Amino acid sequence: MKKVFITLTGTKYYFGDDFLEKGMKIRLEKEPDNEYDKEAIKVIYEGLGKVGYVANSSYTVIGEAMSAGRLYDKIGDIAYAKVVLVTQRGTICKVCKKSLKNEAEKKPEEKNKDNI
Repeated sequence: MKKVFITLTGTKYYFGDDFLEKGMKIRLEKEPDNEYDKEAIKVIYEGLGKVGYVANSSYTVIGEAMSAGRLYDKIGDIAYAKVVLVTQRGTICKVCKKSLKNEAEKKPEEKNKDNI
């Protein structure tokens, strides 16, 4: 599977984005009881708590990044990502391959074949 990128949005409602740096690891957690979006995925940063959400609107998703709705069924209840780019418009993060259901379900020999 190719690399999966997401846009972190909504940070201004929590802690802002001044603390975000390239290489930071974040946790993605499904939030099915969210009253506004049944496919909401909140973003957690260790030590701070919720810092935003995976963008799920054509207005907030940057470029070819995957929306929360498209990502929702590709991950378990919890997934991990890494910040790759912080911009004024939003933060781009790469979802860890091991967090993707297709990757996690593969046998070890199939994973090695993909890496060749």
